[in-house]
Amino acid sequence: MPSLNYRLFARAIEQRRQVVCVYDGYRRELCPIILGHKRSGEEVALTFQFAGESSRGLPSEGSWRCLLLSSASDVRLRDGPWRSGPSHRRPQSCVDIVEFDVNPSSPYKPSTDDR
Repeated sequence: MPSLNYRLFARAIEQRRQVVCVYDGYRRELCPIILGHKRSGEEVALTFQFAGESSRGLPSEGSWRCLLLSSASDVRLRDGPWRSGPSHRRPQSCVDIVEFDVNPSSPYKPSTDDR
């Protein structure tokens, strides 16, 4: 059964809503783009962080982040503009088993149709 965090991130993708959470002790504002699991079974999300804090700092244009959902706390959804950052030139390696992808023409063949 998916964790509460997983269900919240899935809802954020389905409804195109922003996520605010604490991750590794830093407040993050982000939009989840791809959601699923690592081969190990860990729940994971590829996200675009557009505001908040990070141990490495956050560029003004935002940054792609791979989050283990078990390390996220105080997860809340909020309304706001959907942000997905610049397109990738390389395939993502964050999520091994993709279940949700915000991209309607996903090359990852999500196992769950969220549209």
